[in-house]
Amino acid sequence: MTDHETHVRAAFDLAREAADRGNAPFGSLLVSDGTVLSRARNTTVTDDDITAHPELKLARWAGRHLTADERAATTMYTSTEPCEMCSAAVHYAGLQRVVFGVSTGAFADLRGREPGLTCADIVAAKNGTTTVDGPVLEPEGLAVHEAFYGSD
Repeated sequence: MTDHETHVRAAFDLAREAADRGNAPFGSLLVSDGTVLSRARNTTVTDDDITAHPELKLARWAGRHLTADERAATTMYTSTEPCEMCSAAVHYAGLQRVVFGVSTGAFADLRGREPGLTCADIVAAKNGTTTVDGPVLEPEGLAVHEAFYGSD
């Protein structure tokens, strides 16, 4: 198992924890040199905050706790590809890389919606340097969403 798989599975676990608490199943962690610096779960329902996505929370945490050079050496692992709002936050935080489990397209298909812009689209539109990798273990991640949303 690769480090990417290990960390993406940890993000899936955080997503399940979010769902167990009544929130949509999204989870993320911020890693530097193999060390997990911070973790976050979706808390949009329990915090009554539509912006309480885990990726945005971690980008804000990084901005408060890490220098620009430290942020430029981090990887955010996330259960599902960041939405447009979170992708912009990742860019502005200056994170080096994002590795996601479930792609924007696969998630949109599951939900019966049109896919939005991808994280890579947002980074490119901002002339950013964040590397975006994924999907990683997408069938496992889709199972987390299917358990919460259903499969139809």
